[in-house]
Amino acid sequence: MKLLDINPRLSRDFPREARYLIGVSGGRDSVALLHWLFNLGYRKLILCHLNHQLRGRSSLADARFVEKIAGKYRGEFELESANVRAFATKQKMSIETAARDSRYSFFAKVAKRRRCHTIFLAHHADDLVETFLINLFRGAGSAGLAGMREFSTRCIDDVGLTIVRPLLGVWRKQIDNYVRKHQLAFREDASNKNLNPFRNRIRHRVIPYLEKTCGRNIRPAIWRAATIAGEEEAWIDRQLPDSSNAELSAAKLRALPIALQRRAIFKWLRVQKVSEIGFDVIDLVRSLIDQDARVAKVNLAGNRHARRRAGKIFVE
Repeated sequence: MKLLDINPRLSRDFPREARYLIGVSGGRDSVALLHWLFNLGYRKLILCHLNHQLRGRSSLADARFVEKIAGKYRGEFELESANVRAFATKQKMSIETAARDSRYSFFAKVAKRRRCHTIFLAHHADDLVETFLINLFRGAGSAGLAGMREFSTRCIDDVGLTIVRPLLGVWRKQIDNYVRKHQLAFREDASNKNLNPFRNRIRHRVIPYLEKTCGRNIRPAIWRAATIAGEEEAWIDRQLPDSSNAELSAAKLRALPIALQRRAIFKWLRVQKVSEIGFDVIDLVRSLIDQDARVAKVNLAGNRHARRRAGKIFVE
């Protein structure tokens, strides 16, 4: 994990003397990223930790551990707690999705309060491969298959956030070696071995089975496919209408090719924080742009609806 191994945009677009947020769970990946960035000269880091309240005392111990790390690296520390299980139940979404949404909402709040809108996250190459397969099995289009990108921007709760994932080309084994080499202490999350979450089944069962069946390491090929999809999606994003508005114009959507209609709706629904966005949901919303359609309301997850009125589509 040297600077030369990483996209040159990191040092060019994100100068080392500036202030940045960094998500730190206390696990090996985020601890390695923090150590690596600090040694590269990124010294003005604000460590952000969300206590998901999913593991009782272990969650509290994680928070204390990250606070101690912040002191060691002379970094500032931001801590918040969220009842992710209750949020998942209320929104009728998976624990993993609720945890991710809670984290990004927390990051956005810190970004706004600190006036610091760039955050480093520790997603790595294996995460990208797993996300690609998860979205593939859920029937996602290329927008979903693109998954994570090394550099991206998101609007979260009306806050613009630049997300930087410097380790997206680094494999989990390389991170393990880095942690051992530098004797870094970290917190082990026992829930990573629980096979109930879909991601863990992909990691521990599906990928090893596919590799055994194919007789080769399939991860680099999947990583390349996800990376190519991400680059193409970044270009397509620039062709889409603004998705930050609360409403979509049915007339403007009708003027787009069907492929771009679906992508525009997908991007817009994400901004509206609609969960469980799949092909069927996107096409239901797309049906609202038909001038001859009598139906002007479709159901969404979480007891929400998309509705067309006066040529505008909105979520309620």
